[in-house]
Amino acid sequence: MTDAVRRRAGTCRERDLVTGLEVWGGVECTMLQVNGEWRDQLHETGHAQRVKDLDLIAALGITRLRYPVLWEKVAPRSLEDMDWSWSDARLARLRELGIAPIVGLVHHGSGPDYTSLLDPLFPEKLAEYAGHAARRYPWVQDWTPVNEPLTTARFSGLYGLWHPHGRDMRSFLTALVNECRGTVLAMRAIRRVCPGARLIQTEDLGRVFSTPPLAAQAEHENQRRWLSLDLLCGRVDSSHPWHDLMLSEGIAHEQLDQFVAEPCIPDVIGINHYVTSDRFLDHRAKIYPPHVPRGRYVDVEAVRVPLPEGYETGAEARLREAWERYRLPTAVTEAHLGCMEPEESVRWLLEVWNAAARLRREGADLRAVTVWSLFGAVDWCSLLQRRDNAYEAGVFDARHDPPRPTPLAKAVRALATTGGFAHPVVEQPGWWRRPDRFVVQRRPA
Repeated sequence: MTDAVRRRAGTCRERDLVTGLEVWGGVECTMLQVNGEWRDQLHETGHAQRVKDLDLIAALGITRLRYPVLWEKVAPRSLEDMDWSWSDARLARLRELGIAPIVGLVHHGSGPDYTSLLDPLFPEKLAEYAGHAARRYPWVQDWTPVNEPLTTARFSGLYGLWHPHGRDMRSFLTALVNECRGTVLAMRAIRRVCPGARLIQTEDLGRVFSTPPLAAQAEHENQRRWLSLDLLCGRVDSSHPWHDLMLSEGIAHEQLDQFVAEPCIPDVIGINHYVTSDRFLDHRAKIYPPHVPRGRYVDVEAVRVPLPEGYETGAEARLREAWERYRLPTAVTEAHLGCMEPEESVRWLLEVWNAAARLRREGADLRAVTVWSLFGAVDWCSLLQRRDNAYEAGVFDARHDPPRPTPLAKAVRALATTGGFAHPVVEQPGWWRRPDRFVVQRRPA
């Protein structure tokens, strides 16, 4: 048997094993304020000006796409003054191409200038906008009212990176509850128009590991990472480890009781997983090189540290945790690696795909893997804090007109159309699996 035949045979076996696992796509669409300045990834990647990008997506064989109808873009001044022209043209073209959109309404943002994540009326305002969107596009079935509510609340309410730049627990929890309550009310408004509408709820569920002196901090963060999904699923009752803390930080008992009494259980839990998602906290700051950020302790990517046995990082471990906790249909809703070597992005996608495929074979209800940042992203290496124009290509390189396919394109098309991808490049481990990845060599005690 020749190598070519072996590769084709391997592809067929992989396809048979993962029957039913879909490839979804996604366009980086973050729109938010940083220190009074708006950042708009649709504009910065050029996708906002290129309707023909949608034809490039269709040519990959993708039939379901995470796509924005952002509140901040449609109704920047008021809900009485809305401009649907951009969304009308794009969603109409998606419909012509046979691509079903998963419509996002807020993507890491805080809403337009007349609200914010700390506005007590944010949920009702978001729901009103969601109702308008549903009536405008009653044929859309899949919705994500708020992308990554926990992550957005952390960056906007706890770390002070994004508007409204809160830096305390009360701001964080207020923002999170507003986002989740907004999701509940938005889905009610949408389902009044489309009773069968599905909630595709995304979140980054990276796990935190640590040295023993920081075990309590790691446990705190590992309980926190489930909060958005636990709220929506009605799990934050008096026995929940964060219940009393939320009350002490000003969240009303009635608000928490509402989530328990009237849960809005996701139809699909979407996990956004990156190489940087799993973290390691280390009190031994002096052993790290100067370029590694530090404060009271080091917070570094877990893949950069030689972890003790039994510490499982990566997509498969996080997907398994989510499946075992909720037993709900699950998908990877963002799989992306920004890297100078495009082959590494292919290896990352295949690692995530194979992880989902293995869990599906074990009986988990894994629906899809979403190829994110189809047209790349700008300045995410600084979390949009700086305007360096640091561009990361995705499946297409948008620095060319029209956007030029990267090596990912061939892999995505193969996965979407045959269920497998065989190529010598994926037989080599990614940098996150190689021993030269470590920034320290000393294993934690």
